[in-house]
Amino acid sequence: MLSHFFHSQFALGVAECLVAALLALAVMLLARKRAPGLLKELPIAEIRGVAQIVAVGAILAFMLRGPQWTSLLVLTGMMLAAASIVRNRAKQIPRAFLLALTSICVGAGVVLAIMIVFGVIPLKITMLVPVGSMVIANTMNTQSLFLDRLRGEVTSHVGEIESALALGANPDAALLPYLNAAFRACLIPSVDNIRSLGIVWIPGIMAGMVLSGASPLFAALYQFVVLTTIFSASALACFVSSHLVTRRIFTAQEQLVLR
Repeated sequence: MLSHFFHSQFALGVAECLVAALLALAVMLLARKRAPGLLKELPIAEIRGVAQIVAVGAILAFMLRGPQWTSLLVLTGMMLAAASIVRNRAKQIPRAFLLALTSICVGAGVVLAIMIVFGVIPLKITMLVPVGSMVIANTMNTQSLFLDRLRGEVTSHVGEIESALALGANPDAALLPYLNAAFRACLIPSVDNIRSLGIVWIPGIMAGMVLSGASPLFAALYQFVVLTTIFSASALACFVSSHLVTRRIFTAQEQLVLR
């Protein structure tokens, strides 16, 4: 319907963004009693999101004329921004930014490097930046889920943790059941994405490759590659985070600070 009123691609895109944003606000307004804080966050998030993605589009258009190594600078900037977003979701955890940045750099960085070395992801801006951004974004989301779930587990079981410490357990042993629960919970969405691939949803990268002329079979296989890469990066990042977080929620005297 919108195409009948807007004839330029830019105007049509703006109108489509407006419809999508208003629909999201309407849904959150309907469910405002379930999460009142999100209703205040959503408009700001939408404005930031559309501004940032337009800026990235303009940067990509400029970068396509430049050297390929500049894509690594873009991915580095994405990791810094991702760590900042995770920190905002994990404010109760001391030094959360450094924790998130280390985990994301190791998780997403190492996995992307391996895929580049093997030639699975070409070192080209048109492939590395979009695929890398998906890996980093999903790693960020998994980190946020992990730290938020861990915070909830710890604050709900303060008595059990302190009892274990009082009985002689070290912080790692006292925290282990709750780390395991948070680790498993944060990876469920990634596992479900792989499990439902092709049955419940057909991701955008596959559709884009088919539309650009690639073989549908190759596009399908490459989509599986992307999703499993995302899972590997997310799992590795959470594994690293699970080993670093204990020192942040316990003091040097093995006292719990996260309450």
